[in-house]
Amino acid sequence: MSDYYTEQLVKKKADGKDIVIKILLIFCTVFSFFLVLLMPFLMILPVLLIVLDVFLFRRLDLEYEYLYVNGDLDIDKIMGKQKRKRVFSMNVNDLELLAPRGAGELNHYQGGKVLDYSSHMPNTRCYVMVISKNGQQIKVIFEPEQVILDGIRMLAPRKVIL
Repeated sequence: MSDYYTEQLVKKKADGKDIVIKILLIFCTVFSFFLVLLMPFLMILPVLLIVLDVFLFRRLDLEYEYLYVNGDLDIDKIMGKQKRKRVFSMNVNDLELLAPRGAGELNHYQGGKVLDYSSHMPNTRCYVMVISKNGQQIKVIFEPEQVILDGIRMLAPRKVIL
């Protein structure tokens, strides 16, 4: 018996919030150098801000990895190509519906928590996955390749809309 295994890596595009944070960090760091000229005892401030800049810039560089194995979908967040954190995990048994974003079938599922693990790139085909976990409805927005969609469709054909 063979396992159905596939993985996909999606790089998140920097949105407006990320750009504003980076600009503010750079501005504060440059401003701290001018403060040192006025008050030399604040010499440690630019060093601390540079360390903070490096840490936060890496953290804002995000990629999502979708890993699908035999009905289990795991989504990991990779920060700065170094640190990995599992942000979402589900089984096909918890699946209510999987449909393209904007599909009419999604109108029946209003409210609930929304988790976005997509790249935010224009002209990408995003899907919305509605699941029920512990009596709570969760919508997950992601960009699966056809292989992942086929794997989910094999186990739950009536719940997948292409």
